[in-house]
Amino acid sequence: MTEILVLVDHINGAVRKTTAELLTLARRLGEPSAVFLGAGIESARDALSKYGADKIYTVDDDALVDYLVAPKAEALAQLVEQVRPAATLIASSPEGKEVAARLAIKTSSGLITDAVDVAQGASGPVTTQSVFAGNYSVTAQVTQGRPIITVKPNSVTPQESQGAVVEKSFEVEVSAAAKSARIVERLPREATGRPELTEAAIVVSGGRGTGGNFGPVEEFADALGAAVGASRAAVDSGWYPHAYQVGQTGKTVSPQLYVATGISGAIQHRAGMQTSKTIVAINKDDGAPIFELVDFGVVGDLHAVLPAATELIRKRKS
Repeated sequence: MTEILVLVDHINGAVRKTTAELLTLARRLGEPSAVFLGAGIESARDALSKYGADKIYTVDDDALVDYLVAPKAEALAQLVEQVRPAATLIASSPEGKEVAARLAIKTSSGLITDAVDVAQGASGPVTTQSVFAGNYSVTAQVTQGRPIITVKPNSVTPQESQGAVVEKSFEVEVSAAAKSARIVERLPREATGRPELTEAAIVVSGGRGTGGNFGPVEEFADALGAAVGASRAAVDSGWYPHAYQVGQTGKTVSPQLYVATGISGAIQHRAGMQTSKTIVAINKDDGAPIFELVDFGVVGDLHAVLPAATELIRKRKS
């Protein structure tokens, strides 16, 4: 079987759930090989082997953490040229998609972004994408070079499978041009205790209907162990930070459960969440477009519905 490279998404060795998903998909296509860029492999090794990594290529170079994405793309391109994998899978994060785009240019390969599924076809990987604001699903296949595919978080349930784990150190040459933008400072985001929005299994979002009061939304999310999102209307009104915007100009999420509260369901918002597995809407307007999309709908004022639901959830958990 041929190798499938998986770029490890991690923070100082703490492997994100997206990597487990990519390794699960990679096993459908061939032999998964994890590519770990930067320091911290000691913390990541067990997590990578747990989800089926047969090889781990490690590249520990200061340029990979001291500069922006260009050195990572160069390192991955050099590895692709040497290993010649059947495909390279990368998480569909802003950084991941930039690395993928640069890699495609460097290796003269086709690129497919924001896939929600990947399967083995007769002549290589075949992807499924949700396009045109989620109104259509299409299958696509790379026809040039070695396929590069970015996959949306929560597109597949990670499945454990012990890998052989052969670790190989890989030396790279980073060009001066790739070092033209240096990182001079890092500031940690204030911890909320909630899961990362794009990785969460449950997301509760609030919109214009909150009137700027996200208290009931946050309490309901905390009761479920969910992440909190917001519509563009809520963000533009200054009610919630832009980092939590879900939509075409915000973040795309695909959780197991998405709860839209006080959100009308404009196409801009739907483009960022309608691949969610189960969708619930709470809105006092029974004609809101969001109800055309949902699996379950509640017609009512979120300020009355959410506190009651939160109390019931807490009672059942106690």
